[in-house]
Amino acid sequence: MKNWFKKLTPYIAVSLISMIIGAILVVGCAGNVTEKAPKPNTGSSFQALQPPTAQAQVSEARNTPIVRAAQSVGPAVVGITTKGLARDFFSNRKVLVEQGTGSGVIFDAQGYIATNNHVVENAQEISVSLADGRTLDGKVIGVDQFTDLAVVKVEAQDLPVATLGDSDALMVGEPAIAIGNPLGLEFKGSVTTGVISALNRSLDIGERRFKLIQTDAAINPGNSGGALVNADGVVIGINSAKIALSGVEGIGFAIPINSARPILQSLIDKGRVVRAYLGVGALDQASAATYGYELKLDKGVYIAKVSPSGPAYKAGIREGDVILKVAGAETNSVAELRAVLDSQQVGSTVEVVLKRNDQRETINVLLEEMPGQ
Repeated sequence: MKNWFKKLTPYIAVSLISMIIGAILVVGCAGNVTEKAPKPNTGSSFQALQPPTAQAQVSEARNTPIVRAAQSVGPAVVGITTKGLARDFFSNRKVLVEQGTGSGVIFDAQGYIATNNHVVENAQEISVSLADGRTLDGKVIGVDQFTDLAVVKVEAQDLPVATLGDSDALMVGEPAIAIGNPLGLEFKGSVTTGVISALNRSLDIGERRFKLIQTDAAINPGNSGGALVNADGVVIGINSAKIALSGVEGIGFAIPINSARPILQSLIDKGRVVRAYLGVGALDQASAATYGYELKLDKGVYIAKVSPSGPAYKAGIREGDVILKVAGAETNSVAELRAVLDSQQVGSTVEVVLKRNDQRETINVLLEEMPGQ
């Protein structure tokens, strides 16, 4: 028995050693498996998928002067839809049809809205769409076709009002923000940005010359009558005209608010703009050519007609005279003559320098109010 146990002892020792080594290997392998097991994804990439909280703050990088200006003036910019009379093809009767859309700016809490004359011209019905979703009936208070300005009024309470700024203080290169409804009300409240490209741009429209603000902020059909705003959030112009020629981009114009302000006030007070009147029919080289005449003038405008009851006739101005200056300003075109007369007050006396039979003469003219405005 003892001999048999002695023979078996080495085998038992080897078996125990093998069991111990196996246990160590198993524990080691299990440890390795535990370390390589995937962990739950609790990193920032998962958190980034969560929606932002309502209390999230807007950074200064996003809350720019342009954003603040749009928030300040945007609610006061309205859409204007007009209807006019048209003859129905089938019934041969006149019916109301939509003429078009434009923009406007509420500049008075009583409901007065500045817009362009061409937006409301010949309109029989006017609908004003507010930024808050309300649609109101509008009424034309007055229009001025010479400056393309008009005033529309709505009856409502708690209207947002835009602040009018000082267009004489503008600087070339400063930000310019156009707010309006390009291409119709589907794009109402659109904001485009650029800079003030130039000041006091002279643009001849018909027989009148305008001093306008030039900007490269996008102004499209439907923007007419909308606001041109600076970075302080005040209105510095009423968007009016755009050069739309092949190959020409980024040239838009606005009526300076300092020029528009007295006209808008006059439209509210009197329904029209009172202007000084000379009472002559004048021609320059360009206008004479449109009538088939060749006018040889180095300077001045040719007087083709004088109203017998007008102030010019009363002062002694006659047909065939050439007006060289009015109130010290040279008048080498009809537009320049209109511009200097528009700057004068009714009832004021102006000095008119003219040429008659190759002789220069100076005549004082008492300006009267233009009739039939």
